[in-house]
Amino acid sequence: MIQPYTTFVTVTGDRDWLASRHGTDATETITLDLSHLTRGTHYAEPTASQPHGFVRSGVPVGQITASGLYGAYDPTADDGRAVLAGLVYAEAPFTPGTSKVPAALFWHGTVHTDKIPGGLDPAKIAPSPHGAQIRFLGAVDA
Repeated sequence: MIQPYTTFVTVTGDRDWLASRHGTDATETITLDLSHLTRGTHYAEPTASQPHGFVRSGVPVGQITASGLYGAYDPTADDGRAVLAGLVYAEAPFTPGTSKVPAALFWHGTVHTDKIPGGLDPAKIAPSPHGAQIRFLGAVDA
């Protein structure tokens, strides 16, 4: 006999990087490739006390040209991630052994640069008609 087993995961949203609600109603669904994110900086792995991992809210991402998946934004990458697509809007939970994680993409609005997980230098973002439309506020502007 098979016994159903149900669990619930609750992740508290940490969106202190978000400077306004503008754009939060128009996120897009994307799929993240965990192999292009850094453990500890961009995501937390599952542990014995926390059976699900999660990608942090606010992680800057770019689209990997070959796969169509998304990984950490890198202005020096030659695989498509040099174009900032946006930021992961909400924490995206995943189970052990997962390599692809669905997430919401925040692609336009206003953010506090100094609150972005892993950091981000807006001066290194190359303008692109295919990239994010985000206004970055520094610590002085906040």
